[in-house]
Amino acid sequence: MAEAWRRSSILTSFRSALVILLLAGASSRAAETTNAAAPSFWDPSRKIEKPDLSAIKQIRFLTEDDFPPFDFALPDGTIAGFNVDLARAICEELELPCTIQRRRWDTLAAALDENAGDAAIASFAITAETRKKMDFTAPYYTTPGRFVTRTDSTLPGAAPEALADRTIAVAADSAHEAYLRKFFPKSTLATYPTAQQARTALKEGRAHAMFGDAISLAFWLNGADAADCCMFKDGPYSDPNFFGDGVGVAVKKNNIALRRALDYALARVAQKGVYAELYLKYFPLGPY
Repeated sequence: MAEAWRRSSILTSFRSALVILLLAGASSRAAETTNAAAPSFWDPSRKIEKPDLSAIKQIRFLTEDDFPPFDFALPDGTIAGFNVDLARAICEELELPCTIQRRRWDTLAAALDENAGDAAIASFAITAETRKKMDFTAPYYTTPGRFVTRTDSTLPGAAPEALADRTIAVAADSAHEAYLRKFFPKSTLATYPTAQQARTALKEGRAHAMFGDAISLAFWLNGADAADCCMFKDGPYSDPNFFGDGVGVAVKKNNIALRRALDYALARVAQKGVYAELYLKYFPLGPY
């Protein structure tokens, strides 16, 4: 259920903002009011030993084309996106030939198992369930929760004491609702069938704050639908018990050599600043 929620709620926000952020360029408002910085998931001081790549002749990446800005189809039919560019950077770092093939997202795990591809870079969340089917690199992005408030809000912050006796809009039956119920017991929760409806409630002033997925919220805030109504309040909440261990590149179970090669490449891409360049290209209003 959580995985289905992730894809449906984030995809709705991404589609509504994609034209503004990617095809027409980031809005001037984002450029003027945000100081987006790329997150760091790798220790920059760690010395990384290059693994033996002799058994890896090429990498056949699998992805999808319906999850912007991570993977999407351009008007000419070619695929683009953060995941796609990151896959190309990995191949360049490893100096290996690569292909990137698109498939339906729900067929990717089986395709890896059947050797129809070597690695899936398609925003697979690292969970106990997905680990049963695939092995993963270290996470290359996470999906924390964040609060947003109206821009005219006088709330001093989004800590539990600041939101005591206040109404928080949230998607029903989500990890975000569960987190609020545990850590914000003095707040009143207004639950909605979808995250989009919860965002609308905040926009219309029916809640003091809204809590949801940071990535989809970043795109909503920078899109036309938000109409400059709202802003992030305080930083991200990244409890893995509620929001998972992040997203990694998936490989077939026990493909240790490829997993190590990908982990090495991701760390090197980060150390060289390439990851930061890609992140800022696709996420001008940083979700973290």
